Amino acid sequence: MRKTIIVILIIILVGLSSPSYGIQVDGQQAPPVISAQNAILIEANSGEVLYEKNAEEKAYPASITKIVTALLAIENGDPKKMAKISGNAAGIEGSSIYLEKGELISLQDLIYGLMLRSGNDAAIAISEEIGGSTEEFVAMMNKRVKELGAVNTNFMNPNGLHNTEHYTTAKDMAIISKAAMKNAEFKQVAAAKSWVTDRGDGKYNYFYNKNKVVYQYDGGTGIKIGYTKAAGRTLVASSERNGMELICVVMNAPDWFQDTYKLMDYAYNQYETATIIKGQLPLKVVRIWQGDKDFVRIGPKEDIVCPVRKESENKISIEYVLPDRQKAPVKRWEEAGCLKIYVNDRYIFSKPLYYMEDIEKINE
Repeated sequence: MRKTIIVILIIILVGLSSPSYGIQVDGQQAPPVISAQNAILIEANSGEVLYEKNAEEKAYPASITKIVTALLAIENGDPKKMAKISGNAAGIEGSSIYLEKGELISLQDLIYGLMLRSGNDAAIAISEEIGGSTEEFVAMMNKRVKELGAVNTNFMNPNGLHNTEHYTTAKDMAIISKAAMKNAEFKQVAAAKSWVTDRGDGKYNYFYNKNKVVYQYDGGTGIKIGYTKAAGRTLVASSERNGMELICVVMNAPDWFQDTYKLMDYAYNQYETATIIKGQLPLKVVRIWQGDKDFVRIGPKEDIVCPVRKESENKISIEYVLPDRQKAPVKRWEEAGCLKIYVNDRYIFSKPLYYMEDIEKINE
């Protein structure tokens, strides 16, 4: 049986000063006006929504679809494995890394070609290599995003070419991108300004990143652009400053990059992160039965941080969701429960808590 314990942790006044930016409403800066039909801005650690506009409205993703394609390739493939290019991949329309039928190329090069140059041919080649067929890979894509909580998304292909049944929402793309950027290999690819392949003389060997965020924006770290006539301009962007990471999604956005930069500037001007709990700090104990100890310590693996408004009093509350007791054996870093975070009595996010020691079972 689980027992919930609510603890008021701290009331803090954060931020001594912040730059004036835009119109002030009740002492707070008003969000910028943007061109995007759909948009969302989240703090990447917590998932806290800092801005949204029609974020749950169905929209066409275009090539930001390839975020999922790349993530599945990284999660399920060997980057050094050589893939043989099919006629289907070589003949696909749209943006391309100029693959040729029968060519052998590493999965790693395909992933970079997919993310940096938005190669539709690379997307098909990856789908065939990882899924066995494009159809099976698309099924993997839809399954994976549902696991992540993107429940209003349906993919029909791995590249984002237009299909009326190929859709998502800005909110879902933020959820997907947050998970993708937690993968160190994916994050490295998304942040790359260029990549050089070894496909041989006369081949397209140099990929530079089409995503201008990594060149233009202070602290820009990725991740993917997209465009079709039906979708308009779509962009998922990420950045990091002073320990705060942001993910911004704009869809059907004529001023896609400027929209993104204005939203991220708004967040950095208005918010900062507060460390609520230090990582690997024991927070609670849970009673153990049939173990060589009577109690086990519980805490987080990493620092738990939360975005809070600058120059504002923020009442941060935490709620433990833990078992009353646990039967031995218990393994260190096995998940024990979770910690729910509230700011000014509003639920923000949850983080897992872990057993911080091994407890052996004793025979009675």
